[in-house]
Amino acid sequence: MLAKSHNVAAFGRVAVVMGGDSAEREISLLSGNAVLAGLQRAGVDAYALDASGDVVSALKEGGFDRAFLILHGPGGEDGCLQGALETAGIAYTGSGVLGSALAMDKMRTKQMCQVLDVPTPAWRRVNSEVDCELAAEALGLPLIIKPNREGSSVGVSKVEAMQSLAPAWAEASPYGAVLAEQFIAGIEITATILNGQALPLVNMVPKNEFYDFDAKYRDSGTVYHCPADIDPELTRHIQSLALAAFAGVGCSSWGRVDFILDSEMQPWLIEINTAPGMTETSLVPMSAREYGLSFSELVVSILAASCEVGA
Repeated sequence: MLAKSHNVAAFGRVAVVMGGDSAEREISLLSGNAVLAGLQRAGVDAYALDASGDVVSALKEGGFDRAFLILHGPGGEDGCLQGALETAGIAYTGSGVLGSALAMDKMRTKQMCQVLDVPTPAWRRVNSEVDCELAAEALGLPLIIKPNREGSSVGVSKVEAMQSLAPAWAEASPYGAVLAEQFIAGIEITATILNGQALPLVNMVPKNEFYDFDAKYRDSGTVYHCPADIDPELTRHIQSLALAAFAGVGCSSWGRVDFILDSEMQPWLIEINTAPGMTETSLVPMSAREYGLSFSELVVSILAASCEVGA
């Protein structure tokens, strides 16, 4: 059982670093304010810090002892800020530089999964509309077109007809490198990792065809099952795959590993999130509640691991 009791005074002055300039700023602010409230309820001396400008200087000038990073997307979840904090000697939550960088890069994550023998859908990097057409011919339709380095389903499209490839490319390409991924029809399922343990799985039944941005943050019609509505042996198998992938990519402390279960109940890893959403409808708090951790206990457990990262 994960420890629930911590000496919160030992954390010192804590900055909850949120916001930033990525496409996921809105979600980061929602997550950050929830984390801030949870820490304060637990008695932690915590304050909000919007990650605009020089975060390291703001942390030093504010007299902060450590940072709870709840930034989503490039600039905060990709190893850049983690490296700056390590250079400055400021403790922070979540994965280190390598794990953050690899997990943010979906193509690198998938390459690591192949090495680790963790199943992941077939994919190709695409650099143009023509590449998208070639990928569709090779991988078949439906196809997922998505940015390589964004989360929260930003810029993601499901393509079911060749004429939809151009709009999908236009949707994803402004965010940098793009990949085309084989669409796996099945059950959306996710595993929360917290300090070396896999918590109860969650499976989602979205009203839409797949678990996109609207299903995650706007659509109250999405149904959640926690623990996931699958048999115990399959649950343990998915948790084992999640732990192997999370550690194999170099991640640590906490995060979320997302899978699709196909019609034969074969799990396929979709991506790893090193700073997943922490809003009222987010999956990590849902999993933690089923495990027996309140939201405040969850965020304090995450903060406690910052003593071992970047300090």
